[in-house]
Amino acid sequence: QVQLVESGGGSVQAGGSLRLSCVASAARTCMGWFRQAPGKEREGVAVIPTGTGSTYYADSVKGRFTISLDNAKNTVYLQMNSLKPEDTAMYYCAIPKWTWGAGCSLLSVNYWGQGTQVTVSS
Repeated sequence: QVQLVESGGGSVQAGGSLRLSCVASAARTCMGWFRQAPGKEREGVAVIPTGTGSTYYADSVKGRFTISLDNAKNTVYLQMNSLKPEDTAMYYCAIPKWTWGAGCSLLSVNYWGQGTQVTVSS
């Protein structure tokens, strides 16, 4: 069992920035961020391997969001710039599944955090 604790959510105006942080109780192959807006399904935002491999982003956040790691602290960050009202959602830190060939998944997750709310006003 891995425990994940998020921080850094809040309210911001459109065009603003926020940085989310998540500390994991143990190291795993992948870490990532997912989100769920009201009335919508949960979706992958960004995933990153803790070793070698590729980082993946949802098309809707490419060029605006950056995921990064501090392996020494088992911590993953999500820097969110140029925020839009449609980015409003509960953001969840997660341990995504990893598979040979595909790497870290934007679709499947082994462990979830509790979530942190991000609200972007127009």
